[in-house]
This record gives sequence, structure tokens and C-alpha cells, in this order.
Amino acid sequence: MAEINLIDLVSVTQYLLSQIAQHPDLLKLEYYSDLTIGDAKTALSYLKDEREHPLLEDIQVLGEYNNR
Repeated sequence: MAEINLIDLVSVTQYLLSQIAQHPDLLKLEYYSDLTIGDAKTALSYLKDEREHPLLEDIQVLGEYNNR
């Protein structure tokens, strides 16, 4: 089985979470939890940002390592 790109998986999961959050069956449940779908979407956004845009510090560390 071919490996699926992490960014693609995160994007699809964000879409699915949006669909779940709007689904009439979920809205009927009046389900409340300490962790929400919004929390999950935020966590995925952080993961996606980290993969797409590594921190400047990480880039500097890599540069220093490569200059040894």
C-alpha cells in the first residue's frame, strides 16, 4: 500500500470534522464534551502548519548542523 502524504491526511480529516460538526444527527444529540470538534480541528491546523512551515529555529539548527 502506498504511503499517503501527512498533509493530505490532515486536510481530509479537517474536512470530515467540518462535516461531522454540521451533521443534523450530531446537532440533535446536543452532545457536549470537554474536548470539541473545534479542538480537534485546531490541533490538526497546528500539525499542518508545523509540517508546511517548520519553525525558523529548526531551520537554523539544521543550517548549523550542515555547516559542521
